[in-house]
Amino acid sequence: MHSTKNNLLVLYEDNHIIIVNKRAGDITQGDKTGDMPLSEVVKDYLKDKYHKEGNVFLGVVHRLDRPTSGVIIFAKTSKSLERLNKMLRDKEIQKTYWAVVKNHPEKETGTLINFLKKNPVNNKSAVYSKEVEGSKKAVLHYKVVQKFDNYSLLEIDLETGRHHQIRSQLAAIGFPIKGDVKYGFSRTNKDASIHLHARKIEFVHPVSKELISIIAPTPDEVIWNECN
Repeated sequence: MHSTKNNLLVLYEDNHIIIVNKRAGDITQGDKTGDMPLSEVVKDYLKDKYHKEGNVFLGVVHRLDRPTSGVIIFAKTSKSLERLNKMLRDKEIQKTYWAVVKNHPEKETGTLINFLKKNPVNNKSAVYSKEVEGSKKAVLHYKVVQKFDNYSLLEIDLETGRHHQIRSQLAAIGFPIKGDVKYGFSRTNKDASIHLHARKIEFVHPVSKELISIIAPTPDEVIWNECN
């Protein structure tokens, strides 16, 4: 991994894709805040590195919530974007997350199956045990990796990719993510982050067909630094 002069943390790059470690607080794509999105930072990096004139192509394959950190893939060509989008739809991109949550789950491993309904007004997902109108099925698997005094580190594998899925599903069973006041944690983190990190991504390269497996280092922060 290397940092660039604009603090971009590049984990992997070839002719087709670039994978970076998103910092908490960065937005993946432009939004109404008008803040500079990560996609533009990556474009600037590519422009600079390859001395490109004019526009640089960069495809956003998937997103991470603003307060979340971790591994994110961008496509450098339209061909790889098309293929990665299909792989994402076909669930051929395996994503693993780490979350530091309040309390200790009784079971070391578990599967959560709920129905989530997004409320665009407050940008939250409501969690239901049965299907309701406008809801989408959400499935995740978790295991306890480490226990601290008041927190647990969970490793999470998603079967579905719903709006605020990990945040809402864990909060619904009494394990809100540290710093996530939107979903019931008592106080914010100083830097407005939440302790949710896209730890690992694994997929077969859309062009070379080799297995790509990338682990994103956790943020440099007291509790994250205790996680291993």
